[in-house]
Amino acid sequence: MKNTLNIIPYKFPILTAFIFGVFSFVYGQNQPNIIFILSDDAGYADFGFQGSREFKTPNLDKLASQSIRFTQAYVSAAVCGPSRAGILTGKYQQRFGYEENNVPGYMSASGTTGDEMGLPLDQKLISEYLKEQGYKTALFGKWHMGNADRFHPTKRGFDTFYGFRGGARSYYEFNENNKSSRKEDRMERGFGGFEESKQYLTDALAHETVQFIEAHKAQPFFVYLSFNAVHTPIEAHPDDLKKFPKLKGKRKTLAAMTLALDRACGKVFDKLDELGLRDNTIIVFTNDNGGPSDTNASLNKPLGGTKANHLEGGIRVPFLMALPNQQQKHTTYKYPISTLDLFPTFYNLAGGNEKQILDLDGVNLLPFVTGENKSRPHETLYWKKEVRGAIRHQDWKLIRYPDRPAELYNLAEDESEVNNLATTHPDIVNDLYKQFFEWEVSLERPRWMLKHQYEKDAIERLDKYRN
Repeated sequence: MKNTLNIIPYKFPILTAFIFGVFSFVYGQNQPNIIFILSDDAGYADFGFQGSREFKTPNLDKLASQSIRFTQAYVSAAVCGPSRAGILTGKYQQRFGYEENNVPGYMSASGTTGDEMGLPLDQKLISEYLKEQGYKTALFGKWHMGNADRFHPTKRGFDTFYGFRGGARSYYEFNENNKSSRKEDRMERGFGGFEESKQYLTDALAHETVQFIEAHKAQPFFVYLSFNAVHTPIEAHPDDLKKFPKLKGKRKTLAAMTLALDRACGKVFDKLDELGLRDNTIIVFTNDNGGPSDTNASLNKPLGGTKANHLEGGIRVPFLMALPNQQQKHTTYKYPISTLDLFPTFYNLAGGNEKQILDLDGVNLLPFVTGENKSRPHETLYWKKEVRGAIRHQDWKLIRYPDRPAELYNLAEDESEVNNLATTHPDIVNDLYKQFFEWEVSLERPRWMLKHQYEKDAIERLDKYRN
């Protein structure tokens, strides 16, 4: 492990003021509002603040200048549903049988079928904890945690829901020219109350979020703005497409969809500024997994791999955290973190003691980003889907496959995972194998599985897009 500072100021020596400001806020002011924005299937390199020169993301770029930017932020799964289950519970989702398989799955060990598969009801979500802390809670957009009524967001701690229960849908209203036979694709206000947006969906979600903020400006609120952008189907607003005359095909459409995503985020940020709430609000922006380069032309460079595999391009994501009072401007955090850490961080900011929740796998990030704790938030991180799996211990990463020998990489020297060191460090391979197995045998059996064809598809995608 390299002996480097875990926090790096971009331009000015503001760390001392930053530490004082954050802790003055946490211990001396009212509960902050929490805005958690999650994009869907975006590429690691497809934002201006991540280095893109093709895509236009001015609002998120501005947020990055006001944020801690985490350069090694990981999700707990390489696909949408399980990743979101980890975020909402603060736990490795495999611990309660939510393997890296979306719902509804194909085969169920518990005997449940189809829409009856979902995030288990015995898991208490961050929305429920924050509601107990006096927060008004809202979810706008994609749910993907089960289609049955008992899994509904308004039964899982969200006071307000405007979105759809499934995992993907059209960005335009359904009609005779744009049909869908799946009930979970329908836009829904609250419990039931199906309706269709009269505008581009990404903009509609921002509109609903802004209205909620306006209505609840006098009390602490938690907003989970769960975009389906930029997940398939690849559908952009015609006006946005005109902004990218030099791009073609899927890449052009993706750029336009990303511009709409950025515009929607900007509307939320502007409302916070208008109401004078920005200095008492934490904003987090991240993505649910790596970009699926084959389906939406996303770029994950310099990382290899894509969504659905455990190379860095499948599990490392853009991540911004703007803390209250904007004491964090232009700061980079270098050590690995996980989206599992959002749960304890939010709960701590809300006034709760995350240490009293004994089974969390995430950690409160505040002591780490302020410099109070100079160690790594996580010495070890894990990923698993059936036979496939990965473990990162400090800077060493082992990837286990069903059809080839394991691979070993030193991420401090090779974040693109080009130089496989398994044959030159067999002792490290053995140690990591044992450590991974000890974690694996502590997990619940998967509650449902997918057809093996999907595993074959994942391996083929990996080989095609690994570098």
